[in-house]
Amino acid sequence: MSDCCTPKGYRRIFSKRSAQRQAKRYRRKGLDPTSRRLFELLAQRGLEGRTLLEVGGGIGDLQMELLRAGLSRAVCIEVTPTYEEVAAALLREAGLADRVERRVIDFTQAAGEVEATDIVVLNRVVCCYPHMPALVGAAADHARQVLVLSFPRRSWWTRAVVGFGNLVLSAAQFHVFLHPPLSILATGEEHGLTTTHNSPGFFWQVAALERRDRGL
Repeated sequence: MSDCCTPKGYRRIFSKRSAQRQAKRYRRKGLDPTSRRLFELLAQRGLEGRTLLEVGGGIGDLQMELLRAGLSRAVCIEVTPTYEEVAAALLREAGLADRVERRVIDFTQAAGEVEATDIVVLNRVVCCYPHMPALVGAAADHARQVLVLSFPRRSWWTRAVVGFGNLVLSAAQFHVFLHPPLSILATGEEHGLTTTHNSPGFFWQVAALERRDRGL
């Protein structure tokens, strides 16, 4: 596996400084637009008493908003430890530290160590991982009710933006992947889910796939 796809590559981009910037923005403005779309998608379907697993949850802002809206408990998985200090501080400020478990593992390699939850979220994570079927398949298997994702849509402008970005990011040994949206959804469906929401935005596409007869 190339260095851009190891924790070393991720730490260069998802650094402690990056976490601090994101936390500062969240304290001032709340959720970013894409995370807000995911929040509204889930909140409209009811959250009371449900559990959540977010892979690549970053500083945990989406989890905290969902907990405030009725979610019971959340598990956040990160591949590097660089966000943990900032995330822990945010949880203490919000009084939610006892309702979130944070783990630093490679989800696709340690999926068997993680329990299934009602809701699984992959927010701008699929594009950071080279082996999409492994990631989305494992996430789908852990979703008792619904898997919600955001990922770049495939259009000429997203290809241009990502292509230029990868030239810049190559120095940091990091790469963004434009996995085909239809393949992402097909992978979830191969694991027993049904696509019930698919909304392309200008750059980020948001989708929900539900377990048959057990959706939210």
